[in-house]
Amino acid sequence: MNKQPRRDGIDPVLRSRARRRALQAVYAWQLSGASAREVIAQFAHEQAREIADLEYFEDLVRGVDANQDALDEALQPYLDRDIDQVDPIERAVLRIAAYELRMRPDVPYRVVINEAIETSKKFGAEHGHTYVNGVLDRAAADWRAVEVQAARRR
Repeated sequence: MNKQPRRDGIDPVLRSRARRRALQAVYAWQLSGASAREVIAQFAHEQAREIADLEYFEDLVRGVDANQDALDEALQPYLDRDIDQVDPIERAVLRIAAYELRMRPDVPYRVVINEAIETSKKFGAEHGHTYVNGVLDRAAADWRAVEVQAARRR
């Protein structure tokens, strides 16, 4: 059975891989304090071997780096603690998802949340994905209110 390409040219599998790599890169960036450019360079060669959407990977990492303060501030009302007290993996997942929800309206909110949950399950603490899900559900309801309400009416 042949899979039909999407009309927009986006390969969801490659995007998923890009998000996983971006999570690893943002996590490394958070811990090391290296620049986003250095982290991208470090991960780019590995990215090519995994066959992922390199452009999207770079957009996520650069976007989180450039907008970190605004993303953290936007997330704060949905957190039960300061962002710096959130587990580093979940913090990276939340920052990436917040970037996508706020700056990438071309990506459906359900895709953003689902991908965040799946990467949290794979890399995060045992129940970290439930925390991520709760934060992002509430954030998406505010940040993407029209889209969320339309989906609920279906």
